[in-house]
Amino acid sequence: MPHTVKFQRVFRAPAERVFRAFIDPDAMCKWLPPHGFTGRVHEMDARVGGRYRMSFTHLGNGQSHSFGGTFLEWVPGERLSHTDSFDDANLPGEMVTTITFKTVSVGTEVNIEQTGIPDPIPPEACCLGWQESLQLLTLLVEADIPT
Repeated sequence: MPHTVKFQRVFRAPAERVFRAFIDPDAMCKWLPPHGFTGRVHEMDARVGGRYRMSFTHLGNGQSHSFGGTFLEWVPGERLSHTDSFDDANLPGEMVTTITFKTVSVGTEVNIEQTGIPDPIPPEACCLGWQESLQLLTLLVEADIPT
């Protein structure tokens, strides 16, 4: 059975900045790859019906895996949903990732749900990867840089 994972985080940053981190190719390369991986966005058409493609490369052995999907929902600063599928035939199926952004007193509450995770990916490994990515997202969006 495909797996589902859910995460909730609160960031000390406005919803617009956190939302932008999920759609800006340079930002995605900085925070989305888990520890030990680099990322590259190959395609980004950020709109409902638009597609994206990305790959992660293991820094130690150079092996890459690529994935991509289509944007299903797009409400700036509030909600984002997209499909994901791997190019690797050993990781079949289509996942759906839905992210909601809610302004709260200290910043932005983010809820993430990823459904349809292929059986070969243990849910605990998926959770670990997301936790590492969310640590990096925190560093990116909470940075207080004077303008």
